[in-house]
Amino acid sequence: MNFISIIYGIFLLSVIGIYWSFVRQQMRLWTLLIASLIFYASLSFQYVPLLLTLTFINFQLGREIGKNTTPGKHNQEWEISNEEWQFANVDWNRRRWKLLWFGIGINVVILLTFKYINGLLKLIFDLPTNSLDGSLKIIAPLGISFFTFECIAYLVDVYRGAPATNQFLKFATYKLFFAKLISGPITRYHNLASQFNVQEFPTTEQVSEALWLIARGAVKKGILADNLGVFVDLCFGNLQRAGSNDLWLATLAYGLQLYLDFSGYVDIARGSALLFGLVLPENFDFPYFSTSIAEFWRRWHMTLGDWLRNYVYFPLGGSRQGLIRTCWNLFIVMLIAGIWHGSVWGFIVWGVYHGLALVVHRLTDVVSDRYEKLELFWQNPLGVVIAWLLTQLMVFTSWIWFRLPNLQDSSWVFQHLWGQTADAQFYQKVYIEALNTSPNQIAWMMGILAMFMGITYIFKGRLKLDLNWPLKLVFVPLFLYAVWLFAPEGSLPYIYFDF
Repeated sequence: MNFISIIYGIFLLSVIGIYWSFVRQQMRLWTLLIASLIFYASLSFQYVPLLLTLTFINFQLGREIGKNTTPGKHNQEWEISNEEWQFANVDWNRRRWKLLWFGIGINVVILLTFKYINGLLKLIFDLPTNSLDGSLKIIAPLGISFFTFECIAYLVDVYRGAPATNQFLKFATYKLFFAKLISGPITRYHNLASQFNVQEFPTTEQVSEALWLIARGAVKKGILADNLGVFVDLCFGNLQRAGSNDLWLATLAYGLQLYLDFSGYVDIARGSALLFGLVLPENFDFPYFSTSIAEFWRRWHMTLGDWLRNYVYFPLGGSRQGLIRTCWNLFIVMLIAGIWHGSVWGFIVWGVYHGLALVVHRLTDVVSDRYEKLELFWQNPLGVVIAWLLTQLMVFTSWIWFRLPNLQDSSWVFQHLWGQTADAQFYQKVYIEALNTSPNQIAWMMGILAMFMGITYIFKGRLKLDLNWPLKLVFVPLFLYAVWLFAPEGSLPYIYFDF
Protein backbone atom coordinates (compact mmCIF):
# COMPACT_ATOMS: atom_id res chain seq x y z
CA MET A 1 0.00 0.00 0.00
CA ASN A 2 1.83 3.05 -1.28
CA PHE A 3 1.43 6.35 0.59
CA ILE A 4 0.84 8.10 -2.74
CA SER A 5 -2.08 6.08 -4.05
CA ILE A 6 -5.85 6.12 -4.17
CA ILE A 7 -5.87 2.91 -2.14
CA TYR A 8 -4.02 4.59 0.72
CA GLY A 9 -6.39 7.57 0.56
CA ILE A 10 -9.41 5.26 0.88
CA PHE A 11 -7.70 3.30 3.65
CA LEU A 12 -6.82 6.45 5.59
CA LEU A 13 -10.32 7.96 5.31
CA SER A 14 -11.93 4.66 6.35
CA VAL A 15 -9.72 4.29 9.43
CA ILE A 16 -10.30 7.94 10.41
CA GLY A 17 -14.07 7.47 10.16
CA ILE A 18 -14.06 4.33 12.29
CA TYR A 19 -11.54 5.79 14.76
CA TRP A 20 -13.49 8.95 15.58
CA SER A 21 -16.82 7.11 15.72
CA PHE A 22 -15.67 5.54 19.00
CA VAL A 23 -15.66 7.43 22.27
CA ARG A 24 -13.72 4.92 24.37
CA GLN A 25 -9.95 5.08 24.14
CA GLN A 26 -9.65 1.29 24.07
CA MET A 27 -11.75 0.97 20.92
CA ARG A 28 -9.73 3.72 19.23
CA LEU A 29 -6.52 1.90 20.07
CA TRP A 30 -7.93 -1.35 18.69
CA THR A 31 -8.88 0.49 15.50
CA LEU A 32 -5.37 1.86 15.04
CA LEU A 33 -3.72 -1.48 15.86
CA ILE A 34 -5.86 -3.52 13.46
CA ALA A 35 -5.47 -0.90 10.73
CA SER A 36 -1.69 -0.90 11.25
CA LEU A 37 -1.53 -4.69 10.95
CA ILE A 38 -3.57 -4.54 7.73
CA PHE A 39 -1.30 -1.81 6.38
CA TYR A 40 1.88 -3.74 7.16
CA ALA A 41 0.42 -7.02 5.89
CA SER A 42 -0.28 -5.38 2.54
CA LEU A 43 3.47 -4.75 2.21
CA SER A 44 5.14 -7.62 4.06
CA PHE A 45 2.58 -10.12 5.35
CA GLN A 46 5.08 -12.82 6.36
CA TYR A 47 6.74 -10.65 9.01
CA VAL A 48 3.62 -9.63 10.94
CA PRO A 49 4.07 -12.49 13.48
CA LEU A 50 7.71 -11.48 14.02
CA LEU A 51 6.81 -7.85 14.77
CA LEU A 52 4.03 -8.92 17.15
CA THR A 53 6.40 -11.29 18.95
CA LEU A 54 9.09 -8.63 19.30
CA THR A 55 6.50 -6.16 20.52
CA PHE A 56 5.34 -8.58 23.24
CA ILE A 57 8.91 -9.43 24.30
CA ASN A 58 9.87 -5.77 24.68
CA PHE A 59 6.62 -5.04 26.50
CA GLN A 60 7.32 -7.78 29.04
CA LEU A 61 10.96 -6.76 29.44
CA GLY A 62 9.87 -3.18 30.04
CA ARG A 63 7.48 -4.32 32.77
CA GLU A 64 10.20 -6.32 34.49
CA ILE A 65 12.77 -3.52 34.27
CA GLY A 66 10.23 -0.99 35.51
CA LYS A 67 9.13 -2.90 38.59
CA ASN A 68 9.67 -1.35 42.02
CA THR A 69 13.37 -1.46 42.87
CA THR A 70 12.44 -3.06 46.21
CA PRO A 71 11.66 -6.70 45.42
CA GLY A 72 9.07 -9.02 46.97
CA LYS A 73 8.72 -8.97 50.71
CA HIS A 74 10.99 -5.93 51.06
CA ASN A 75 8.10 -3.64 50.17
CA GLN A 76 7.41 -3.55 53.91
CA GLU A 77 10.50 -1.70 55.00
CA TRP A 78 9.82 -1.96 58.72
CA GLU A 79 10.24 -5.76 58.63
CA ILE A 80 13.92 -5.65 57.62
CA SER A 81 16.98 -3.70 58.62
CA ASN A 82 18.32 -0.83 56.56
CA GLU A 83 21.40 -2.88 55.66
CA GLU A 84 19.27 -5.78 54.39
CA TRP A 85 17.16 -3.35 52.37
CA GLN A 86 20.26 -1.87 50.72
CA PHE A 87 21.58 -5.33 49.78
CA ALA A 88 18.21 -6.27 48.31
CA ASN A 89 18.10 -3.04 46.36
CA VAL A 90 21.59 -3.62 44.92
CA ASP A 91 20.60 -7.14 43.84
CA TRP A 92 17.43 -5.89 42.21
CA ASN A 93 19.24 -3.11 40.31
CA ARG A 94 21.74 -5.68 39.10
CA ARG A 95 18.84 -7.76 37.81
CA ARG A 96 17.36 -4.73 36.06
CA TRP A 97 20.74 -4.05 34.45
CA LYS A 98 20.92 -7.63 33.16
CA LEU A 99 17.35 -7.44 31.83
CA LEU A 100 18.15 -4.20 30.04
CA TRP A 101 21.17 -5.67 28.28
CA PHE A 102 19.26 -8.85 27.50
CA GLY A 103 16.57 -6.72 25.81
CA ILE A 104 19.12 -4.61 23.95
CA GLY A 105 20.89 -7.79 22.87
CA ILE A 106 17.70 -9.33 21.45
CA ASN A 107 16.91 -6.23 19.42
CA VAL A 108 20.47 -5.79 18.17
CA VAL A 109 20.76 -9.46 17.20
CA ILE A 110 17.45 -9.32 15.29
CA LEU A 111 18.55 -6.16 13.50
CA LEU A 112 22.04 -7.38 12.61
CA THR A 113 20.75 -10.81 11.59
CA PHE A 114 18.44 -9.39 8.96
CA LYS A 115 20.96 -6.75 7.92
CA TYR A 116 23.89 -9.13 7.52
CA ILE A 117 22.37 -12.56 6.87
CA ASN A 118 22.72 -12.28 3.09
CA GLY A 119 26.40 -11.42 3.42
CA LEU A 120 26.92 -14.44 5.66
CA LEU A 121 25.11 -16.67 3.16
CA LYS A 122 27.45 -15.44 0.44
CA LEU A 123 30.44 -16.43 2.55
CA ILE A 124 28.98 -19.80 3.54
CA PHE A 125 28.06 -20.77 -0.01
CA ASP A 126 31.11 -19.04 -1.52
CA LEU A 127 29.01 -16.91 -3.86
CA PRO A 128 30.38 -13.89 -5.75
CA THR A 129 29.12 -10.37 -4.97
CA ASN A 130 25.57 -9.60 -6.14
CA SER A 131 24.97 -13.21 -7.17
CA LEU A 132 23.02 -14.57 -4.19
CA ASP A 133 20.39 -16.96 -5.47
CA GLY A 134 16.79 -15.86 -4.99
CA SER A 135 16.03 -19.05 -3.07
CA LEU A 136 18.64 -18.13 -0.46
CA LYS A 137 18.31 -14.36 -0.31
CA ILE A 138 16.43 -13.14 2.74
CA ILE A 139 14.57 -9.84 2.57
CA ALA A 140 14.60 -7.92 5.84
CA PRO A 141 11.27 -6.90 7.36
CA LEU A 142 10.25 -3.41 6.30
CA GLY A 143 11.05 -0.88 9.00
CA ILE A 144 13.06 -3.31 11.16
CA SER A 145 15.77 -0.69 11.83
CA PHE A 146 13.29 1.91 13.07
CA PHE A 147 11.35 -0.76 14.99
CA THR A 148 14.34 -2.07 16.95
CA PHE A 149 15.72 1.39 17.70
CA GLU A 150 12.38 2.41 19.23
CA CYS A 151 12.37 -0.77 21.33
CA ILE A 152 15.87 -0.07 22.64
CA ALA A 153 14.93 3.53 23.44
CA TYR A 154 11.87 2.34 25.40
CA LEU A 155 13.85 -0.16 27.48
CA VAL A 156 16.58 2.38 28.25
CA ASP A 157 14.02 5.06 29.17
CA VAL A 158 12.31 2.66 31.58
CA TYR A 159 15.64 1.69 33.10
CA ARG A 160 16.43 5.38 33.59
CA GLY A 161 13.20 5.87 35.52
CA ALA A 162 10.38 6.44 33.03
CA PRO A 163 7.26 4.44 33.93
CA ALA A 164 6.78 1.13 32.12
CA THR A 165 3.36 0.54 30.64
CA ASN A 166 1.14 -2.32 31.80
CA GLN A 167 -1.19 -1.93 28.81
CA PHE A 168 -0.08 -4.15 25.96
CA LEU A 169 -2.74 -2.72 23.65
CA LYS A 170 -1.36 0.81 24.04
CA PHE A 171 2.24 -0.35 23.63
CA ALA A 172 1.44 -2.43 20.54
CA THR A 173 -0.48 0.45 19.00
CA TYR A 174 2.48 2.73 19.57
CA LYS A 175 4.96 0.23 18.13
CA LEU A 176 2.92 -0.71 15.05
CA PHE A 177 1.23 2.64 14.25
CA PHE A 178 1.15 2.53 10.45
CA ALA A 179 2.03 6.18 9.86
CA LYS A 180 5.53 5.77 11.34
CA LEU A 181 6.10 2.01 11.21
CA ILE A 182 8.08 1.70 7.97
CA SER A 183 10.42 4.72 7.95
CA GLY A 184 9.81 6.65 11.13
CA PRO A 185 10.17 9.25 12.43
CA ILE A 186 11.65 7.43 15.43
CA THR A 187 9.22 8.21 18.24
CA ARG A 188 9.53 7.60 21.97
CA TYR A 189 6.77 5.64 23.66
CA HIS A 190 5.96 8.09 26.45
CA ASN A 191 5.54 10.97 24.01
CA LEU A 192 2.92 9.15 21.95
CA ALA A 193 1.28 7.38 24.90
CA SER A 194 0.55 10.71 26.60
CA GLN A 195 -1.19 11.83 23.40
CA PHE A 196 -3.35 8.68 23.40
CA ASN A 197 -4.69 9.78 26.79
CA VAL A 198 -5.84 13.28 25.81
CA GLN A 199 -7.05 12.91 22.25
CA GLU A 200 -9.55 15.42 20.95
CA PHE A 201 -11.00 15.74 17.48
CA PRO A 202 -8.66 17.94 15.37
CA THR A 203 -9.62 21.55 14.88
CA THR A 204 -10.20 23.00 11.42
CA GLU A 205 -6.70 24.45 11.48
CA GLN A 206 -5.20 21.08 12.44
CA VAL A 207 -7.11 19.29 9.68
CA SER A 208 -5.90 21.83 7.13
CA GLU A 209 -2.33 21.43 8.39
CA ALA A 210 -2.64 17.65 8.12
CA LEU A 211 -3.96 17.80 4.56
CA TRP A 212 -1.28 20.34 3.66
CA LEU A 213 1.46 18.04 4.99
CA ILE A 214 0.06 15.10 3.01
CA ALA A 215 -0.23 17.14 -0.21
CA ARG A 216 3.20 18.72 0.26
CA GLY A 217 4.75 15.33 0.92
CA ALA A 218 3.10 13.92 -2.19
CA VAL A 219 4.60 16.71 -4.31
CA LYS A 220 8.06 16.20 -2.80
CA LYS A 221 7.96 12.47 -3.43
CA GLY A 222 5.74 12.03 -6.49
CA ILE A 223 6.86 14.95 -8.64
CA LEU A 224 10.27 16.09 -7.46
CA ALA A 225 12.02 13.06 -5.95
CA ASP A 226 10.74 10.51 -8.45
CA ASN A 227 11.55 12.61 -11.51
CA LEU A 228 15.05 13.26 -10.15
CA GLY A 229 15.27 9.55 -9.43
CA VAL A 230 14.65 8.66 -13.07
CA PHE A 231 17.73 10.64 -14.09
CA VAL A 232 19.80 9.31 -11.19
CA ASP A 233 18.95 5.71 -12.06
CA LEU A 234 19.80 6.22 -15.72
CA CYS A 235 23.12 7.86 -14.94
CA PHE A 236 24.33 5.60 -12.13
CA GLY A 237 23.01 2.60 -14.02
CA ASN A 238 25.37 3.37 -16.92
CA LEU A 239 28.52 4.44 -15.07
CA GLN A 240 30.99 3.33 -17.70
CA ARG A 241 29.41 5.58 -20.33
CA ALA A 242 28.74 8.67 -18.18
CA GLY A 243 31.07 11.67 -18.19
CA SER A 244 32.33 13.68 -15.25
CA ASN A 245 29.64 16.35 -15.71
CA ASP A 246 26.97 13.65 -15.75
CA LEU A 247 28.35 12.10 -12.56
CA TRP A 248 28.35 15.46 -10.77
CA LEU A 249 24.80 16.15 -11.95
CA ALA A 250 23.67 12.73 -10.78
CA THR A 251 25.40 13.19 -7.42
CA LEU A 252 23.67 16.51 -6.81
CA ALA A 253 20.38 15.11 -8.09
CA TYR A 254 20.60 12.14 -5.76
CA GLY A 255 21.25 14.38 -2.76
CA LEU A 256 18.09 16.31 -3.58
CA GLN A 257 16.16 13.13 -4.38
CA LEU A 258 17.09 11.52 -1.05
CA TYR A 259 16.03 14.58 0.93
CA LEU A 260 12.76 15.09 -0.96
CA ASP A 261 11.93 11.38 -0.91
CA PHE A 262 12.48 10.94 2.83
CA SER A 263 11.11 14.29 3.98
CA GLY A 264 8.11 13.74 1.68
CA TYR A 265 7.43 10.42 3.41
CA VAL A 266 7.70 12.04 6.84
CA ASP A 267 5.35 14.85 5.79
CA ILE A 268 2.70 12.32 4.76
CA ALA A 269 3.29 10.30 7.94
CA ARG A 270 2.94 13.40 10.16
CA GLY A 271 -0.11 14.58 8.24
CA SER A 272 -1.77 11.17 8.54
CA ALA A 273 -1.07 11.03 12.29
CA LEU A 274 -2.41 14.53 12.82
CA LEU A 275 -5.81 13.44 11.48
CA PHE A 276 -5.93 11.06 14.47
CA GLY A 277 -4.99 13.87 16.84
CA LEU A 278 -1.39 12.61 17.13
CA VAL A 279 1.70 14.76 16.63
CA LEU A 280 4.79 12.98 15.35
CA PRO A 281 8.19 14.70 15.70
CA GLU A 282 9.69 16.59 12.79
CA ASN A 283 12.59 14.89 11.07
CA PHE A 284 14.14 17.63 8.90
CA ASP A 285 14.94 21.30 9.40
CA PHE A 286 16.43 22.58 6.13
CA PRO A 287 19.58 20.42 6.45
CA TYR A 288 21.15 21.63 3.18
CA PHE A 289 21.51 25.11 4.65
CA SER A 290 23.81 23.90 7.42
CA THR A 291 27.24 25.53 7.69
CA SER A 292 28.90 22.64 9.56
CA ILE A 293 28.59 18.88 9.63
CA ALA A 294 27.52 19.02 13.29
CA GLU A 295 24.71 21.41 12.38
CA PHE A 296 23.78 19.16 9.46
CA TRP A 297 23.21 16.26 11.85
CA ARG A 298 21.07 18.47 14.06
CA ARG A 299 18.88 19.18 11.02
CA TRP A 300 18.98 15.91 9.03
CA HIS A 301 17.01 12.84 10.19
CA MET A 302 16.66 14.57 13.53
CA THR A 303 15.01 11.67 15.34
CA LEU A 304 17.89 9.36 14.41
CA GLY A 305 20.38 12.02 15.52
CA ASP A 306 18.48 12.42 18.79
CA TRP A 307 18.53 8.63 19.30
CA LEU A 308 22.25 8.40 18.64
CA ARG A 309 22.98 11.26 21.04
CA ASN A 310 20.79 9.94 23.88
CA TYR A 311 21.49 6.22 23.63
CA VAL A 312 25.04 6.04 22.25
CA TYR A 313 26.94 9.35 22.46
CA PHE A 314 25.99 10.34 26.02
CA PRO A 315 26.43 6.81 27.48
CA LEU A 316 29.90 6.73 25.90
CA GLY A 317 30.72 9.88 27.83
CA GLY A 318 29.71 12.57 25.36
CA SER A 319 32.04 15.53 25.54
CA ARG A 320 32.68 15.30 29.28
CA GLN A 321 35.92 13.30 29.20
CA GLY A 322 38.33 15.40 27.19
CA LEU A 323 38.88 16.24 23.55
CA ILE A 324 40.35 12.90 22.43
CA ARG A 325 37.53 10.90 24.02
CA THR A 326 34.97 13.28 22.53
CA CYS A 327 36.38 12.80 19.03
CA TRP A 328 36.42 9.04 19.51
CA ASN A 329 32.80 9.07 20.69
CA LEU A 330 31.72 11.09 17.65
CA PHE A 331 33.47 8.64 15.36
CA ILE A 332 31.88 5.60 17.04
CA VAL A 333 28.41 7.16 16.81
CA MET A 334 28.67 7.70 13.06
CA LEU A 335 30.18 4.25 12.53
CA ILE A 336 27.09 2.82 14.24
CA ALA A 337 24.92 5.01 12.00
CA GLY A 338 26.63 3.51 8.97
CA ILE A 339 26.13 -0.05 10.25
CA TRP A 340 22.47 0.76 10.98
CA HIS A 341 21.86 1.78 7.36
CA GLY A 342 23.08 -1.44 5.78
CA SER A 343 25.50 -4.34 5.62
CA VAL A 344 27.28 -3.31 2.41
CA TRP A 345 30.74 -1.77 2.84
CA GLY A 346 29.65 1.52 1.26
CA PHE A 347 27.46 2.33 4.26
CA ILE A 348 30.34 1.62 6.63
CA VAL A 349 32.60 3.95 4.62
CA TRP A 350 29.83 6.55 4.62
CA GLY A 351 29.64 6.35 8.44
CA VAL A 352 33.43 6.56 8.78
CA TYR A 353 33.50 9.57 6.43
CA HIS A 354 30.89 11.42 8.49
CA GLY A 355 32.62 10.41 11.71
CA LEU A 356 35.93 11.86 10.49
CA ALA A 357 34.13 15.01 9.33
CA LEU A 358 32.63 15.48 12.81
CA VAL A 359 36.07 14.99 14.37
CA VAL A 360 37.62 17.57 12.03
CA HIS A 361 34.81 20.00 12.84
CA ARG A 362 35.30 19.53 16.58
CA LEU A 363 39.06 20.10 16.27
CA THR A 364 38.44 23.18 14.11
CA ASP A 365 36.10 24.52 16.79
CA VAL A 366 38.77 24.04 19.45
CA VAL A 367 41.42 25.81 17.36
CA SER A 368 39.01 28.64 16.49
CA ASP A 369 38.25 29.19 20.19
CA ARG A 370 41.96 29.78 20.78
CA TYR A 371 42.46 32.22 17.92
CA GLU A 372 40.05 35.14 17.90
CA LYS A 373 40.76 36.10 14.27
CA LEU A 374 39.94 32.62 13.05
CA GLU A 375 36.72 32.58 15.06
CA LEU A 376 35.71 35.96 13.62
CA PHE A 377 36.49 34.72 10.10
CA TRP A 378 33.97 31.86 10.39
CA GLN A 379 31.37 34.36 11.58
CA ASN A 380 31.72 36.89 8.75
CA PRO A 381 29.76 36.43 5.46
CA LEU A 382 32.74 35.07 3.49
CA GLY A 383 33.52 32.53 6.21
CA VAL A 384 29.88 31.46 6.42
CA VAL A 385 29.75 30.89 2.64
CA ILE A 386 33.00 28.91 2.67
CA ALA A 387 31.77 26.83 5.63
CA TRP A 388 28.50 26.14 3.80
CA LEU A 389 30.26 25.14 0.59
CA LEU A 390 32.66 22.80 2.41
CA THR A 391 29.83 21.23 4.37
CA GLN A 392 27.63 20.62 1.34
CA LEU A 393 30.54 19.32 -0.74
CA MET A 394 31.27 16.81 1.98
CA VAL A 395 27.61 15.82 2.41
CA PHE A 396 26.77 15.46 -1.30
CA THR A 397 29.91 13.49 -2.15
CA SER A 398 29.20 11.18 0.79
CA TRP A 399 25.85 10.29 -0.82
CA ILE A 400 27.81 8.50 -3.57
CA TRP A 401 28.52 5.66 -1.11
CA PHE A 402 24.90 5.80 -0.04
CA ARG A 403 23.58 5.41 -3.59
CA LEU A 404 26.32 3.00 -4.70
CA PRO A 405 27.24 1.01 -1.57
CA ASN A 406 29.23 -1.45 -3.69
CA LEU A 407 32.73 -0.03 -3.24
CA GLN A 408 33.76 -0.96 -6.76
CA ASP A 409 31.00 1.24 -8.23
CA SER A 410 31.43 4.15 -5.82
CA SER A 411 35.22 4.11 -6.25
CA TRP A 412 34.76 4.28 -10.01
CA VAL A 413 32.59 7.39 -9.61
CA PHE A 414 35.14 9.14 -7.38
CA GLN A 415 37.94 8.33 -9.81
CA HIS A 416 36.02 9.80 -12.75
CA LEU A 417 34.55 12.97 -11.25
CA TRP A 418 37.16 14.88 -13.26
CA GLY A 419 38.42 14.41 -16.81
CA GLN A 420 35.94 11.77 -17.99
CA THR A 421 34.21 12.36 -21.34
CA ALA A 422 30.75 10.91 -21.83
CA ASP A 423 30.02 8.29 -24.44
CA ALA A 424 28.10 9.82 -27.36
CA GLN A 425 25.55 7.04 -27.10
CA PHE A 426 25.01 7.90 -23.41
CA TYR A 427 23.92 11.43 -24.31
CA GLN A 428 21.60 10.14 -27.03
CA LYS A 429 19.99 7.39 -24.95
CA VAL A 430 19.69 9.20 -21.62
CA TYR A 431 19.10 12.86 -22.37
CA ILE A 432 17.36 12.77 -25.75
CA GLU A 433 15.48 9.48 -25.90
CA ALA A 434 14.73 8.78 -22.22
CA LEU A 435 14.40 12.29 -20.77
CA ASN A 436 13.87 14.53 -23.80
CA THR A 437 16.08 17.19 -22.24
CA SER A 438 19.74 18.22 -21.90
CA PRO A 439 22.29 18.38 -19.07
CA ASN A 440 21.99 22.18 -19.00
CA GLN A 441 18.24 22.01 -18.59
CA ILE A 442 18.56 19.51 -15.76
CA ALA A 443 21.14 21.76 -14.07
CA TRP A 444 18.83 24.75 -14.45
CA MET A 445 15.86 22.84 -13.01
CA MET A 446 17.89 21.74 -10.00
CA GLY A 447 19.11 25.33 -9.59
CA ILE A 448 15.51 26.60 -9.60
CA LEU A 449 14.56 23.90 -7.08
CA ALA A 450 17.48 24.89 -4.83
CA MET A 451 16.50 28.56 -5.13
CA PHE A 452 12.91 27.75 -4.14
CA MET A 453 14.20 25.78 -1.16
CA GLY A 454 16.32 28.79 -0.22
CA ILE A 455 13.34 31.14 -0.38
CA THR A 456 11.33 28.72 1.76
CA TYR A 457 14.19 28.55 4.24
CA ILE A 458 14.37 32.34 4.55
CA PHE A 459 10.63 32.79 5.09
CA LYS A 460 9.94 29.76 7.26
CA GLY A 461 13.30 28.94 8.82
CA ARG A 462 14.54 32.46 9.47
CA LEU A 463 11.54 34.79 9.46
CA LYS A 464 9.18 32.14 10.93
CA LEU A 465 6.48 33.02 8.41
CA ASP A 466 4.00 30.45 7.16
CA LEU A 467 0.87 30.27 5.01
CA ASN A 468 -2.44 30.59 6.85
CA TRP A 469 -4.72 27.57 6.93
CA PRO A 470 -7.33 28.72 4.36
CA LEU A 471 -4.57 29.26 1.79
CA LYS A 472 -3.12 25.83 2.56
CA LEU A 473 -6.53 24.26 1.91
CA VAL A 474 -6.64 25.95 -1.48
CA PHE A 475 -3.30 24.43 -2.44
CA VAL A 476 -4.13 20.89 -1.29
CA PRO A 477 -6.30 19.83 -4.28
CA LEU A 478 -3.97 21.67 -6.68
CA PHE A 479 -0.95 19.79 -5.32
CA LEU A 480 -2.68 16.41 -5.47
CA TYR A 481 -3.88 17.05 -9.01
CA ALA A 482 -0.34 18.08 -10.02
CA VAL A 483 1.00 14.80 -8.61
CA TRP A 484 -1.57 12.87 -10.63
CA LEU A 485 -0.46 14.72 -13.78
CA PHE A 486 3.30 14.96 -13.43
CA ALA A 487 4.45 12.01 -11.33
CA PRO A 488 6.32 9.48 -13.49
CA GLU A 489 4.53 6.25 -14.31
CA GLY A 490 5.18 3.51 -11.80
CA SER A 491 6.33 5.52 -8.79
CA LEU A 492 9.75 4.66 -7.37
CA PRO A 493 9.87 2.93 -3.96
CA TYR A 494 10.73 5.04 -0.95
CA ILE A 495 14.50 5.01 -0.53
CA TYR A 496 14.41 4.55 3.24
CA PHE A 497 12.23 1.45 2.93
CA ASP A 498 15.56 -0.35 2.42
CA PHE A 499 16.73 0.66 5.88
